[in-house]
Amino acid sequence: MTDDVSGQRFDRIRPPSEAVVPVATTFVPAVIGTLSAIGGASSEVIFDPAAVEALTHSADPAVASSGTVGSQIKMRSGAAWLIANVRALRLDEGKVVAQVDFLGEGDEERLTGKLYSFRRGVTRYPSPGAAVFPVSTADLRQIYAADDRAYIEVGNVYPTKDIRAALYIDAMLGKHFALLGSTGTGKSTSAALILHRICELAPQGHIVMIDPHGEYSAAFKTNGMLFDVSNLAMPYWLMNFEEHCEVFLTTEGSDRQVDADILAKCILMAKQKNRLAAEFGKLTVDAPIPYLLSDLTTIIQNEMGKMDKATDTAPYLRLKSKVEEIKGDPRYAFMFSGMLVSDTMASFISRIFRLPSEGKPISIIDVSGVPSEITSVVVAVLSRMVFDYAIWSRGEAQRPVLLVCEEAHRYVPNERNADGSSVGRILSRIAKEGRKYGVSLGLITQRPSDLAEGVLSQCGTIIAMRLNNDRDQAFVRAAMPEGARGFLDSIPALRNRECIMVGEGVATPVRVTFDSLAEAKRPASSDPMFSELWRHTGGEDAILERTIRKWRSQGR
Repeated sequence: MTDDVSGQRFDRIRPPSEAVVPVATTFVPAVIGTLSAIGGASSEVIFDPAAVEALTHSADPAVASSGTVGSQIKMRSGAAWLIANVRALRLDEGKVVAQVDFLGEGDEERLTGKLYSFRRGVTRYPSPGAAVFPVSTADLRQIYAADDRAYIEVGNVYPTKDIRAALYIDAMLGKHFALLGSTGTGKSTSAALILHRICELAPQGHIVMIDPHGEYSAAFKTNGMLFDVSNLAMPYWLMNFEEHCEVFLTTEGSDRQVDADILAKCILMAKQKNRLAAEFGKLTVDAPIPYLLSDLTTIIQNEMGKMDKATDTAPYLRLKSKVEEIKGDPRYAFMFSGMLVSDTMASFISRIFRLPSEGKPISIIDVSGVPSEITSVVVAVLSRMVFDYAIWSRGEAQRPVLLVCEEAHRYVPNERNADGSSVGRILSRIAKEGRKYGVSLGLITQRPSDLAEGVLSQCGTIIAMRLNNDRDQAFVRAAMPEGARGFLDSIPALRNRECIMVGEGVATPVRVTFDSLAEAKRPASSDPMFSELWRHTGGEDAILERTIRKWRSQGR
């Protein structure tokens, strides 16, 4: 310091060289702890409570949340910054000890100390005693920056307001994905958001969505084709023999095998009456060749009338009455109508699989109006046709198909709830083999613990919203990669429209707040407002009359 002529003191003017070279400590963030133990799966950090407390008032939300469960921290290892996620905290003899999982590493810019070029995995672990620093929003921007792969943005990285969370489409769809969350967490809206973003990215795509509650038709009126029992027109002869048995057989045990043998023979004879049969020579009972239900009943009648039969007539009578019952039931008309006997296989596949998509890449198949006895068969036929098309079109220009299954636990149940239906087998097969043939599977469920064992583990990307059930949380935790376990501990504490995304579709495990969706693009799944709706009255007689008419006609 120097005095001027007036006796006042002033700071010495620095020369230009001093003015432009930053002091080294200017860019070093505050140390908030020390690495105390290092391990491959999990490591320990001892936090300085005073240092962590001092950061809580930071204007940077990422820095302010440092040292809390679910937050990220960083430490140096050579010329790299290692990023770790805080999994758990405990108090040990007055010290705050944290379990942390390493997420990846990024290079350190020499002049500023900033992080860049983040990548998953760790090349070189730090040594115990390494200083621990908070992760800033600028660091998070580098960690979650999307690379040059095709991606969609679905929300913001928690706790920031402007860092976008990216899902890499090819990695997510190539190895399947699952969206999990308890009822009321915003699961349906989040599913609609993801599918809208995919449709925007790929307007010539091919997406088939099984909608068991009729929720999604409202969300895809402008960019999707909507199918229900009124216009699905799914020919019954597209069923394979296993699916035929689920519809037409009513017996169990040895009787079922007898009925199945008779049904197989009669269906094959009915298919051989079609002129297409002559083109293909020897047919199998699974071949999708049109046949008449009236031919089937006539053949069953004729077989029953032959005198050389050693068995009694009961199996024939059972089969004939069941076929006639289904043929005459108006609820089954969407599938077993006499109008569906012509060879419409090409037009059906074209409509349902969006080949070509004509700017409407998604088919919403509303099965809420399908009789509950054959809902699983309808889903099985649609799922199997996606898979069979992919197999038999090998050698052609590839047209990958995404099959999205809402309420997946109904169709791929675990052994405890298994009903032996064909839909569980085909969806399990798609989960295991689909990616080889260009079939992607998206599972949406509120009860992951009720899913078949192994199906969830086949999903390369898991998007987990709040799960209230302990068994569901444990099931998801078991399916997660080791490094993401810390994120999973925060699943019960997630707010609505928040999720944890882990796996192939993201650069690193991330907690995300989903974007809000325009009203016109949301599914019709909002919860009823009892306090509001119970204030209204009037018109009940007309409501009852219309409802009972639809109820009796089994129509909508």
